[in-house]
Amino acid sequence: MTDDEKPKLLSSGNPQIPKGDGDGPVQAYIAAMPGWKSDVGRRIDALVERAFPEVRKAVKWNTPLYGKDDGWFFSMYCYKRYVQLTFMRGTSLSPVPPKSSKIEGTRYLDIHQEDELDEALIEDWVKQACRLPGVSL
Repeated sequence: MTDDEKPKLLSSGNPQIPKGDGDGPVQAYIAAMPGWKSDVGRRIDALVERAFPEVRKAVKWNTPLYGKDDGWFFSMYCYKRYVQLTFMRGTSLSPVPPKSSKIEGTRYLDIHQEDELDEALIEDWVKQACRLPGVSL
């Protein structure tokens, strides 16, 4: 892939990926995540598939979304200094993810390069989240 074909990064550090349904656009997003963030993206994507094999995937608004028939329950977004995991019904999870949101019910987990990824906790959150009603976006 030439530099002209590579996805551009937005000013926030997030890859600019055309919207699309399915695994392909999500994998393109993950491949375009810069540096260490791409490894985090691959690990999170594999963890979601392990926790909920029937997961529905899409990229919308330069954001990979994970859901089921009744809506979305999880997404990730790349910032310059961290990867943000979004749980659409995060206030219903136990324990509640640490970062609050202006969006009612939503909670975040920010992953920085030096952070140790607690895959067991994130997988547990995904298992809980996929049992809750999905969110329409």
